Amino acid sequence: MRLLSAVLRKLVRHGHLTLIDAGGRRHELGEIDKPAVTIRLHDRAVARALLLNPQLALGEAYMDGRLTVEDGGDIAAVLDLLTRNLGVSFGGGYWEWLNTARLWMKRRMQRNTPQRARRNVAHHYDLDGGLYDLFLDSDKQYSCAFYETPDDSLETAQAQKCRRIAAKLALEPGQRVLDIGSGWGGLGLHLAQSASVDVTGVTLSQEQLKIAQGRAERLGLTERVRFRLEDYRRTEGRFDRIVSVGMFEHVGVTHYQEYFDRLSQMLTDDGVALVHSIGRSDGPGVTNPWIAKYIFPGGYTPALSEVLPAIERSGLIVTDVEILRLHYALTLAEWRRRFVANWDRAKRLHDERFCRMWEFYLAGAEMGFRNQGLMVFQLQLAKRVDTLPLVRDYMTPGHVPADVKRQTTLPQQKSAA
Repeated sequence: MRLLSAVLRKLVRHGHLTLIDAGGRRHELGEIDKPAVTIRLHDRAVARALLLNPQLALGEAYMDGRLTVEDGGDIAAVLDLLTRNLGVSFGGGYWEWLNTARLWMKRRMQRNTPQRARRNVAHHYDLDGGLYDLFLDSDKQYSCAFYETPDDSLETAQAQKCRRIAAKLALEPGQRVLDIGSGWGGLGLHLAQSASVDVTGVTLSQEQLKIAQGRAERLGLTERVRFRLEDYRRTEGRFDRIVSVGMFEHVGVTHYQEYFDRLSQMLTDDGVALVHSIGRSDGPGVTNPWIAKYIFPGGYTPALSEVLPAIERSGLIVTDVEILRLHYALTLAEWRRRFVANWDRAKRLHDERFCRMWEFYLAGAEMGFRNQGLMVFQLQLAKRVDTLPLVRDYMTPGHVPADVKRQTTLPQQKSAA
């Protein structure tokens, strides 16, 4: 315990952390003149596990009730304090070496065959659908919302996200749209209703597919919107527009070239694609081992430096990049608030350990966006340089009337003679 206390004393410079060990001794760390966040370790093995593998052990100890928050907030407050001190580092010394070892193994861990991809999706997305009703908006959007102001409601911010994506796709009535990773169908249904396009959505989740198909039937949109249980690598046909929101994180670094090659093959010559994904601003990294084990097996959030070379080799052109910085932190904070408010209902669906696991996931992800360089990127892609308007004003929903023909042809240069 003395060794863990000494390591944490070097780490915690900002804020005040009180650590109560298994023997009841208190260790005051950081700025002791400030209000403390207090945690208790309930057995000596927790201290050893935290020393050896803190990224995995902290979440496991909280899930199992062997680490509890005694005062000064909740687990989100603990993770906020720790990540503010860590930033994008891993704590130095042995912990940095441990992360380097994980980096060496990353490509092996990211092999994502169609069979493995289906298992990974089922692990997270085929949970009891009632769980997601406890914290998502009514449209069941399970990705970063777009907040025009921090005071926007979750429902408003998610609707704004859908409108913004639709605007970036520059949709025209009758176009064929492919939604890769279509989730519970909200985005595909929005595009079909708002822009009169034909939508095909593909997912690997049985639960999501069932709900999405039911929604399309209830809205009377089955002639223009269809959802299929299908790996995008096996999708046939060509599409005027391709959109993928919150799915690229599951592709795997060893499959980026395959992914963008498939987009290029499926996109028409004057087509537009929009890829929305979590990313990291501090360069290539590795998935947190607790997240990889319990939440998103096979998942990874890439740096743009890992993504752009594959796009360049695929023959696609990057026509726009937008970085959403704190939008996902706001989204996750609201998801966590709603989940905690529905704790008893979540416990009836699963158990207390699952609830603590989910709380830790939502809190940890939020602090990753607040303090550790996570962000969301939206990449707009095309095959031709003249496919889209000269300026990006059209990306603001409602700026360009739908019936105005987009002018993209450049005037001929006059001869110097």
